[in-house]
Amino acid sequence: MTTNILCAVDDTEYSKTAVALAAGLANALSAELTLFAVNELIGGAGGKGGIAAYRWDSGDLQRVLDSATATAKQSGCSNAKAADVKSRDVARAIVIYAEDNGFDHIVVGTGGKSGLSRLMLGSVSRDVVARAHCAVTVAR
Repeated sequence: MTTNILCAVDDTEYSKTAVALAAGLANALSAELTLFAVNELIGGAGGKGGIAAYRWDSGDLQRVLDSATATAKQSGCSNAKAADVKSRDVARAIVIYAEDNGFDHIVVGTGGKSGLSRLMLGSVSRDVVARAHCAVTVAR
């Protein structure tokens, strides 16, 4: 049985750490790796007829995925796949995608927020750990 690893990516240094770790796990386990970006809805209605504002335009999203793919290759995983979705709730989108697509393991990065900033901004990695149906590795 092949292990399937989903690695959440964005445009941060923490994401690069997560991709390198996920690539190493994929190599060690002979697993399939998917690099997954959630294009977060940050403004507008996003519904039918509404004007939606997303974190990245299509060019920026492709740059994020290409950068993650390059990091995976540099870490020895040359066959990583890339996928993306649009969502208002990043953690929920990661968990749903992982469950709907049969992933056995999720890798996420964390920015190491602490104190008040964590309470105000929330934590995608914390929410993924709490909601996931499978093992989760948090890379720092």
